[in-house]
Amino acid sequence: MVAQLLGLAVLYLTTSLVTFGANGISLYCLPSPALQINPNGEVVYQDARVYGVVAKAVILECGPTLPDIYIWSFTKPGTEAIKAVVFNVGQGPRIQKLAETLGQLTVISNSAAVSIENLALAAHGLFTCQAFYDIENEAKVYYYYVHLVVRVPVTKPYLLLSDVSPVEGSTMWMRCNLENGTGPIQYEWQHETRSGNITIIAQGNNSIINVTDVNRNHTGWYRCVASNAVNSESSNRLWLDTIYGPDIPKIDVTPYSITERGYSALERETVSLLCQAQSNPASQYVWFYNNSQVYTGPQYTIIKILRMHTGDYACLAQNTYLNTRSKKTISLTVYYPPDGSPSCSVEPALNHTSLRLLCSWPGGFPSPSLQWTGDLIHANTGQQPSSASSTASILLPSGGLISDSLFTCMGSHLALKQSTQCTTHTYIPPAEPVCFAYVTSDKPYLMLSCSWEGGAPKALVWWEGPAGQGKGGEENSNILILRYGTARGGKPYTCHAKHPLLVQTKTCNVTLEAPVLQTQRRVVTVYEGSDVQLTCSLRTNYLPVNEITWFNNQGVGVQDTSKYLLLRTSAWANLTVRDTDETQDSGEYRCSTSNAVGGTEINVTLVVNKHPMPPNATLVRVVYINRQRNEVELEWVVEKEEAGGWTGFFLEHRWLSERPQRKGSSNGSSEQVKEKAGPTEWDRKIIQDPAVRIHTVGSLTPTATYQFRIIPINHRTVGHPSAAKTPAEPHYNVYPAVIGAAIGGMLFAAILTVLLLMYIIRNRNNNPRLHDLLFGRQHSQSRENINFPEDEVVSRSEGGIEETDRSPSPGPAMALPRASSPLTSSPMSATPTTTSQAPPPGDDNEPVSVTITVKATGS
Repeated sequence: MVAQLLGLAVLYLTTSLVTFGANGISLYCLPSPALQINPNGEVVYQDARVYGVVAKAVILECGPTLPDIYIWSFTKPGTEAIKAVVFNVGQGPRIQKLAETLGQLTVISNSAAVSIENLALAAHGLFTCQAFYDIENEAKVYYYYVHLVVRVPVTKPYLLLSDVSPVEGSTMWMRCNLENGTGPIQYEWQHETRSGNITIIAQGNNSIINVTDVNRNHTGWYRCVASNAVNSESSNRLWLDTIYGPDIPKIDVTPYSITERGYSALERETVSLLCQAQSNPASQYVWFYNNSQVYTGPQYTIIKILRMHTGDYACLAQNTYLNTRSKKTISLTVYYPPDGSPSCSVEPALNHTSLRLLCSWPGGFPSPSLQWTGDLIHANTGQQPSSASSTASILLPSGGLISDSLFTCMGSHLALKQSTQCTTHTYIPPAEPVCFAYVTSDKPYLMLSCSWEGGAPKALVWWEGPAGQGKGGEENSNILILRYGTARGGKPYTCHAKHPLLVQTKTCNVTLEAPVLQTQRRVVTVYEGSDVQLTCSLRTNYLPVNEITWFNNQGVGVQDTSKYLLLRTSAWANLTVRDTDETQDSGEYRCSTSNAVGGTEINVTLVVNKHPMPPNATLVRVVYINRQRNEVELEWVVEKEEAGGWTGFFLEHRWLSERPQRKGSSNGSSEQVKEKAGPTEWDRKIIQDPAVRIHTVGSLTPTATYQFRIIPINHRTVGHPSAAKTPAEPHYNVYPAVIGAAIGGMLFAAILTVLLLMYIIRNRNNNPRLHDLLFGRQHSQSRENINFPEDEVVSRSEGGIEETDRSPSPGPAMALPRASSPLTSSPMSATPTTTSQAPPPGDDNEPVSVTITVKATGS
């Protein structure tokens, strides 16, 4: 059956152009008037239509199952050429180059269907799939015709207006431009108002509409929507601004009030005239008052309008773009009723024996109408009087009147819709009269105040005082002014109060008193250098007082300074004296105050005592404690130690002069040299322990001469300095040192002599001459040369003398002798300080000369 299938394929390909290439078999179907097939085969034709979108994906089906062989071909619309796209003859699908122009073509696995992604517009046409099946030993051929329709989405349209600012009544057109899109295309026109309402004004396949007789309602946002079978796109909004106006202006008056003559307003009210005329662009407004221009702008406001503002007001609206205008005029009448409402009051009359009712409502045109009402008025006057003036008054005798009586005054005016009223009533003050005294801020006067608050009408009050001090009556309150210091203390000032509804008068009294000061201590004693507080307080007093003032011991008013500290209130004042001094701060301090009646003061004595003088101190020992003379030990005693009274010491020292020094000259003599002369200032050191009696001073110059003294001190007082003393040298015993040095030298010389003699005896054969020199000549005698230098030690080169102590410290110095012989020693040079001289060498009979030098030094 496969052979039959291949035979059928060969039979089909006889009408086709078959080529073999590197990519497989290429099939190109040639036009043939008829299709020849195997007589035993069957060809089935199926036709389908598929819609695709550019740049999208589409699937073309080739039967429900995978055929044994299939060939996909493409025929471009308007041509009859059939070109292979992909085929599979059993060796897998082979995609042809033509597929690249149609999109990204792939064969779906396990089927003959193809998928085209990123669909190109060139794929629009007829796709034919030839499928060959071997079914039950009978070959079948299926032809699947797929008509692929490739559609292009509409692009974003843009709106074009012939006139974006048409004048009302003119014509215009709108066009919806579209760059691309598969037809048929439908157009929809939308209108959006300022409030956001969107309406459809036109629909159809026409991309342009005409608008005749443009009016202001056409103003708004416009957009067009283009749609096809693939998608729908909307253009951006475009604003259409219709130019029109101005219409006849409309004038709104605030507050709104209409009369027969037009609009009315009350005087001193704020009247606002608002002119509005429909216009685009917005109108320019000009206001005229009685044909005179008064304002430019839509709203003309008159603050606190007056009667002179009555007249005609015209609003002129102008459209500067169209150069058109319109005008409207209104009439405004200003009425001015009295301000507020009537005011009612009651006052005493006939020396507080009668009452007078007053009702007043000034102003207004015409004058208001006032009328008192009430049964009590009718009972006392026999009528209810009415007045057409701005005031109305009634006199009522106090007889028969009771407390808390109510009276009403009714007022009306033509400019008011309703009448208004005021009420007043009479009553006795609920409390008693109050009296008190106070002082003015600058304190030149004393004020005695008397008041009887409340009540209607107001009560009459007056003062009576001692010695005729008083004041006539005044209503409700009365103040008696007395010059400061003229008030009488201890005597009452009486205030009288009279009310028309009472027969008897009421009184209250004020008694004035002078202030009284007190202190905790009248005498305060302190030691010098401490801080002390002086107190002063005020007893409870009726009248307010002046500020409490302190005066120092010089009679000068005290203020806050580094010396004085003030702490005070209205009732007390404390003075702190800092760092007291006996001379400056001792004395009488005065605390003073006063009020309107009189003044008072109190003295406080401050006694500042000096600290006791410390007892005298005496230096009993001042001595150097070493040979270097750089440390001095001092010892002192204090007189009357049991009395105490000192806190430490000042240890002072000063440099007097430089100690003489000796310098050697070239010829062996010495000379004295002095440096620095004259005393210096005292250097002070504090010893804070009062129990110390011995102290060591170090770091001194050894060659200098010093003086020392001791001064006892306490907290505030420095005692008398002791007598100055110069340090003494330390006590050394020179004689034991000299004797010891001499004995040591003799022993050392004896030992050397013995050793020398033993050496000569043992070596007499080697040195016979030396042996004979010492032992062979009996007449020879040894000579001893002893030298005692005073100022210098003989050097080793000049006598064989060796210093054993070269330190500068004082004390005996000892030189050790050594033997010399004619063979080993050189001649000694003579000096003026030498007491004996050895003979020249070379004499064999001369004995050995041994020189012992002992030097003793002392302070």
